[in-house]
Amino acid sequence: MNVIVIGAGAAGMMSAIVSAKDGNNVTILEKTSDVGNKLKITGKGRCNLTFEGDFEYFSRNITVNNKFMYSPFNKFSNKDTVDFFNNLGVKTKLERGNRIFLESDNADEAVLALKKELKRNNVKIEYNTRVKKIVVYEDKVKAVMLENDKEIVCDKCIIATGGKSYAKTGSSGDGYTLAKDLGHRIIDIKPGLVPIKSNDDICRMLQGLTLKNVEIKVIDTNKVIYTDFGEMLFAHFGLTGPIILSSSSKINRVKDLDIKIRDKKIYISIDLKPALSIEILDRRLQRDFEKYTNKEFKNCLSDLFPQKLIPYMIKESKIDENKKVHQITREERLNLCTLIKNLKVSIDELMSVEVGIVTCGGIATKEINPKTMESKLISGLYFAGEVIDLDGYTGGFNLQIAFSTGYVAGKNFNCED
Repeated sequence: MNVIVIGAGAAGMMSAIVSAKDGNNVTILEKTSDVGNKLKITGKGRCNLTFEGDFEYFSRNITVNNKFMYSPFNKFSNKDTVDFFNNLGVKTKLERGNRIFLESDNADEAVLALKKELKRNNVKIEYNTRVKKIVVYEDKVKAVMLENDKEIVCDKCIIATGGKSYAKTGSSGDGYTLAKDLGHRIIDIKPGLVPIKSNDDICRMLQGLTLKNVEIKVIDTNKVIYTDFGEMLFAHFGLTGPIILSSSSKINRVKDLDIKIRDKKIYISIDLKPALSIEILDRRLQRDFEKYTNKEFKNCLSDLFPQKLIPYMIKESKIDENKKVHQITREERLNLCTLIKNLKVSIDELMSVEVGIVTCGGIATKEINPKTMESKLISGLYFAGEVIDLDGYTGGFNLQIAFSTGYVAGKNFNCED
């Protein structure tokens, strides 16, 4: 069987390797000059390959259509991903947050290993080759037409072109056009795992400050719609860092988001001391105040906050910075507790899809068979990876989606499988 894979990202390479091992004649058509361009920059170049946990944990970290991933994950799980790369000589390690990285901390190692495996399995790669359309006859794939109108006959075509994020890596949305031309529905494309823009003073005052072990809540019209714990960073434009990026993939799906942003009905709430209740935090403050009883307020907060945060907390507490600690009233102290537990930052907008780590939206999952990744509309047409309306939070979940769907798309399944 002649198989064409469009795109040489994580999903495309996995599907090509699996398909070749099943005895197929496989060709990858890649529009850039190399493979794995996006894989090379994942995890800040360290490659957060996958995660440790079961499907329930995986499912909780997929933003939409998580049930669709049940069958692909069962056929190729996170454990299979680790075994696959270990067998290629790529060692892995477990880090905090159940994240599995390469032991070498070098994503290029994974790309090189995949490239060698492609060669070992006689997968042909055509670089700098763009696909113009997929030729279909009587609802069955017959060939792929290139930009120069050359046609390559195939029995099976796998679209693994990625999304629209990080366009410089080759992900410019080509797969959506190819699928739409064949009648597939494309769910609205939105930015996923992107920084948040905010014009609030706090961002400018604290730019460069990283907060660890904090909890954020996304509040939409007085309702908590997302909660996360971990690390975040203030920047001149607003907020970024792992938990902020993950929150964006929830925020971008809020109904009437632009209106709610305009009316200040959606915002981020930061809990600087999530392990402490208001009561316990108040007792902690009382101990600190007793310790610094004859000091001025501005000089009693170093045990509680990073130095850069102190001026802002003083400003927002409305307590005179020169006031002696023993003169601070109970009401002022409780207001400070509330501020610590609920530091509000407005959302002005999300950054664009081009700078997102992943793309939200894509080819509708209802039109794809999750057991095979084959189109329900066109026989011989398959999908894998980010081009599908599937995405996860940070932590190795998006690469696992790519590997699981790539494996299934590439595999030769019988009807009963």
